[in-house]
Parts: sequence; structure tokens; C-alpha cells
Amino acid sequence: MSTTQSERLRGLLEPLVSAADLDLEEIEVSRAGRRRMLRITVDSDQGVELDTCAELSRAISEKLDETDAMGEGEYVLEVSSPGADRPLTEHRHYVRAVGRLVKLQLHEGGELVARILTVDDEGLDLEVPGVKGRKPTTRRVTFTEIAKARVEIEFSRKDKKEEEA
Repeated sequence: MSTTQSERLRGLLEPLVSAADLDLEEIEVSRAGRRRMLRITVDSDQGVELDTCAELSRAISEKLDETDAMGEGEYVLEVSSPGADRPLTEHRHYVRAVGRLVKLQLHEGGELVARILTVDDEGLDLEVPGVKGRKPTTRRVTFTEIAKARVEIEFSRKDKKEEEA
């Protein structure tokens, strides 16, 4: 997708997404056979409900029908929340991942799997799991040290709500 089209779509859709108290994470236009596919990814601190995606999809579809932002020809519109394997790239992504286990690739080399305890403007305070029965340790990592980061999916960890029940 050209930068101009991307910027135009972002300018057109950002107010609709913001009005729904969501963040516009990504806009992607790709080919799917003869048709084009327009994928809009949105998120919020509370996550995104399926009904919210459906309502936003209708509003975006109406807005796109009023303009020529997608040009001539058919396209498929998909509005969704980011997947669990989405990379953490923005400060808000790290804030939303507080309490979650993350895998960090560090610029200096090496990999670190740890739980995010807190996030501030400079970096993360992490809890590194203990190895072979040892207690977990804490570690500070600045954003400048992080090359890549992703949330690790945990199947056996209890949710905070389950623990409180």
C-alpha cells in the first residue's frame, strides 16, 4: 500500500476508531485473488469485544462507501484486535502486558523470558523466573536494550480474577 493511501486511510479512519475509545494499531491493504483485503487492527487497555469490532466495521464500511479512499473495485474489510503473538512495539503495548510473561530479544544478543512487573518511560521492571527451584529475581531492562518483544502465551497460569474468586 502506498504511503499516501495509508496516510489517507489513517486520517479518515482514526476519528472513527478514537470515537469508539480504541487505538488504531495497523492498516494493511493486500491482494486476495482479484479482490483487495483491507485489514484494520484496533486495541484498547481493556481489550476489544467482538461486538465492538462488528459495530466499528459497519461504521468504517459506511465511511469508506462515502469516499473514494479504496478506489474502484471490490475489497474485503476485516476489523479485528491484535493476535496474541503481536510484537510489542509501542509503550502502550508494554503497559497492557503488565503481569504477562514476555520474550525479549536484546540488542546485545541473547533472549530473556520474564514477567512484566511495571513499565515507565525508560523501560521495564521484570520478574525473571527462577531456574531449578531457585526463587525468581528482578531485572531492569530499558527500551533501548530491546530489539524485539512478544507476549508468551501461558496455558496453565491462573487469571487474577480466578485467584480472587
